[in-house]
Amino acid sequence: MTGRLAVVTGAARGLGAGMARELARHGARVILLGREEKSLRRVADSLPGEAHCFEADVTDDDAMARVAARIQDRIGRPSVVVANAGVAEGGPFGESDPATWRRVIEVNLIGSAITARAFLPSLLATRGYFLQIASTAAFGSAPMMSAYCASKAGAEAFAQSLRAELAHQGVGVGIAYLSWTGTDMIRDADQHGVLRELRSHMPPPARRVYPVETVAARMVAAIERRAPTVYAPPWLRLTQLVRPVLPPLVTWLSKREVPRLAGQTRFEATGLLGAGGRADQTATTRSPRRGPQRD
Repeated sequence: MTGRLAVVTGAARGLGAGMARELARHGARVILLGREEKSLRRVADSLPGEAHCFEADVTDDDAMARVAARIQDRIGRPSVVVANAGVAEGGPFGESDPATWRRVIEVNLIGSAITARAFLPSLLATRGYFLQIASTAAFGSAPMMSAYCASKAGAEAFAQSLRAELAHQGVGVGIAYLSWTGTDMIRDADQHGVLRELRSHMPPPARRVYPVETVAARMVAAIERRAPTVYAPPWLRLTQLVRPVLPPLVTWLSKREVPRLAGQTRFEATGLLGAGGRADQTATTRSPRRGPQRD
């Protein structure tokens, strides 16, 4: 990774910030993208070596195109791009706010596609590597998480299609399947009774929360190998073998557990989860600031 230029979206906190630190530790020059300029700057200032940050909404085609052009002109062509930006909400689909539900899809799926489009010329020129951060939610859809599961399933399919399309041009595309990672999004989810209870009824290995540093290290190791897939924790790879049976299994368990939980706690929409989700929602309600900010 020494000297390579790497872009990480959603880098103001959580896994994005963790990956930026790990990439910098491996000698990469790092560019951090996100909605919160002050938080991005704090992370960038804490990194060893060269780091730059730009404030941009990954769902804004024009803003991302301008950021990518500015990076190419002033810093260079990235050879690594990580589509990490993501938000989540929980609760019954029928009670969810349509704008919030749509925002999850826009950030997690459409934002990933816009990120890939903006930096595709650089990746083609460098024969680089694009890493899509997905989730076990891509194939293990859970109740009360419809927007998140739909967005991650879509992001997985997008990355698989992009991989096949670009393979002959030397661009690698990887998909990261993550379990519970110790970010504020997960901590926020545990404050809601129904989401906490649903996670507590998963098998012990599946409900464990893994440290950001551990997950970030696995992601960067996968980038170095240009891996087509990476799993955190590693045993998640085995779930692909039973993938066809997961939807009916989840339905069977939910048919038993959801009515029981309904008698213990109120089911309600959570809104966007985590500090990053709340910051995104606040920024989205303001008049958008066009173009990249200082780096």
